[in-house]
Amino acid sequence: MPDQTAEPVIPVATPPGEVTKAIRMTLAAAEEVPGSEKPDPILVVDNIERRFGGMTAVNVKHLEVQRGAITALIGPNGAGKTTFFNLITGFDKPSSAKKLFGGPSADEAAKWSFDGKTLGSTAASKVARAGMVRTFQLTKALSRMTVLDNMLIGAKGNPGENLAAGLIKPLWAAAEKANIAKAEELLQRFKLDAKRDDMAGSLSGGQKKLLEMARALMSDPKMIMLDEPMAGVNPALTQSLLEHIQALRNDGTTVLFVEHDMHMVRHISDWVVVMAQGEVVAEGDPERVMKNPAVIDAYLGAYHDTDLGDDSAVTTGLITQIEAKVEAEAEQEDEER
Repeated sequence: MPDQTAEPVIPVATPPGEVTKAIRMTLAAAEEVPGSEKPDPILVVDNIERRFGGMTAVNVKHLEVQRGAITALIGPNGAGKTTFFNLITGFDKPSSAKKLFGGPSADEAAKWSFDGKTLGSTAASKVARAGMVRTFQLTKALSRMTVLDNMLIGAKGNPGENLAAGLIKPLWAAAEKANIAKAEELLQRFKLDAKRDDMAGSLSGGQKKLLEMARALMSDPKMIMLDEPMAGVNPALTQSLLEHIQALRNDGTTVLFVEHDMHMVRHISDWVVVMAQGEVVAEGDPERVMKNPAVIDAYLGAYHDTDLGDDSAVTTGLITQIEAKVEAEAEQEDEER
């Protein structure tokens, strides 16, 4: 017999507003304290510490990220947010990692798991294959390759990457055809289909952010980690990026993002984690966290109650007009070069 106590699965056809409501109702059961347990965590982190000489950049004792939610990781510059991203995605190794000789005890050593699988000391490529992918503050588009080729790099399980299989077309032709179709579908979704055959280096800053996000989705991730997705983006594309991030959550993808734009954090986050001096100092509902005196003192300052924008007047038609204007400006810049 099926388990009657299991949490109901949100169907694909559930309206976006209902998805948000369901996730936030689930998170309401979590205690709003640093390191709180979540009802269904997809990522669990323990004892991750990173030291550079005598400076401790990251010292996270315990952190859980709720499956299916949009979680914002905020904090002042130098709080350790990007370093934390690097550690859990395999781009850096914690100072508190377990060692064969010496080092911390097993109970105090760094360990973290993703979707029930241990990831400690796992290479970045294997972390990505496990379903946890990330973007970077500075976009990593390969400028001298086309937009489509950049997308195809993100596909996983491509038999053409194997030297022997790559020499025999029937072994990889079908997979490549499927990958191209998927890439074109994502480019259309992110309104980059007109740039399909352009060099990635010709894209505007905002378009490169969209390309990086679209490329990350080529591997069908369970969780996507966005490092300052709004940094350097033309304000005209901000609303479009917000909608794409919300669409990821509505499709069932867990989102963890670092951001300094408090308007974005307020409007799309289901949960907020605050870091300061390498440690998690607060967690909880976005509105309540931003009224936490400790958070205000450490990061937000006197303007914590100021909303930087109102989405109510922004329509899909207006967004389309703005995006068309931005693309036209980018094309004009290309011609002037």
